[in-house]
Amino acid sequence: MAQPDHITLGGAPEGFDAHLLAQELLRADRPVVHIARDDKRLVAMQSALRFYAPDAVVLTFPSWDCLPFDRTSPNPDVSAARMATLAGLAHGMPAPFILLTTLNAATQRVPARTVLKQSA
Repeated sequence: MAQPDHITLGGAPEGFDAHLLAQELLRADRPVVHIARDDKRLVAMQSALRFYAPDAVVLTFPSWDCLPFDRTSPNPDVSAARMATLAGLAHGMPAPFILLTTLNAATQRVPARTVLKQSA
C-alpha cells in the first residue's frame, strides 16, 4: 500500500504536536510542513522541536510583521528569515527537513523559484 501524500493532524495537545512532527520526519524520510496559527505558535513549535528532534533541520518562514501599505518597513530579521528559507527551498535541501510557517505567510505570494535561483 502506498504512503499518503499528506497527513492532516489536528487536535494534538500543544507540545505533543512537535513530538508527532519529529516522528513523521523520521518515518517518512521526506520534508514535513507545519502551518501554525500565528508567529507565537510558530516560535513555540520551533522551541519544542529543539527538544524532540535536536538534530533535525528546521526551516522557518514567518509572516510579515507589517501590512503591505504600512508606513513602516518590515523587520530586517523577518525579511532575512523569509529569503533564507525561500533560497534554501529553491536550491534544494540535502536532507529531509521540517518547514514551519504560519497561515498568513503560507497564503502570500513569493518570488518565483527562477528569480530566487538567479539571485542567490
